[in-house]
Amino acid sequence: MLKVENLKKSFGDFQAVKGISFSVGKGEVLGFLGPNGAGKSTTMRMITGFIPPTSGTAAICGHDIINDPVGAKSALGYLPEAAPSYRAMTVEDFLTFAAKIRGFGGAEAKAKVDAVVAKAGLEKVRKQTIETLSKGYRQRTCFAQAIIHQPSVLIMDEPTDGLDPNQKFVVRQMIKEMSAEMAIIISTHILEEVDAVCSHAVVIADGEAKTGTKENAKITVDELRKLDPSGKLDVIFRKLTMKEEK
Repeated sequence: MLKVENLKKSFGDFQAVKGISFSVGKGEVLGFLGPNGAGKSTTMRMITGFIPPTSGTAAICGHDIINDPVGAKSALGYLPEAAPSYRAMTVEDFLTFAAKIRGFGGAEAKAKVDAVVAKAGLEKVRKQTIETLSKGYRQRTCFAQAIIHQPSVLIMDEPTDGLDPNQKFVVRQMIKEMSAEMAIIISTHILEEVDAVCSHAVVIADGEAKTGTKENAKITVDELRKLDPSGKLDVIFRKLTMKEEK
């Protein structure tokens, strides 16, 4: 469903992403892991078409994000970091707005809103303005807008960052429930996300993939654990991403 081939991004002389390749299929949840500043968000923004790559490409359900951005984005759901929204709107109005942007109207838009309100557990807050919600409910609201058009690929950037344990549990349950229907990427530096929801992983540091091969950086979580005799993800993460102090 998603195929990334040798994506690179430079900002002047600084190369933020140095050539990343991987694929994600239906039913897979890929943890895109790395420390702060590794190039995770830059890669996600290229895949979603927010910024153009310097070279390389990404295709969503066969639609190239550069040559066919409308086709690619129609098959894509995106939850950016910090869950941006129009906070003066009610949950229902915001989701109706999102449905209309996606081309739905009338009874169809209402049905889409009703479906994601139920899926994200927003029934009791659907008439509240977003600015009055807890962070967990704001995150669920933005999750709902990302899936309102039933995308084939869902990309989530730090979906549980800043949430309390109960809020994290709810968001992770939603991810698990959605995973059978689509290909999901979770960009994160929180290792417990891997144990909680991921089937596969790519580890990135300094703009380079530290797992898999140059042609496909994706490995299973079991394969990731085998990279160190301890099998501990925190040990493996440090081993792959931490620079030695000089």
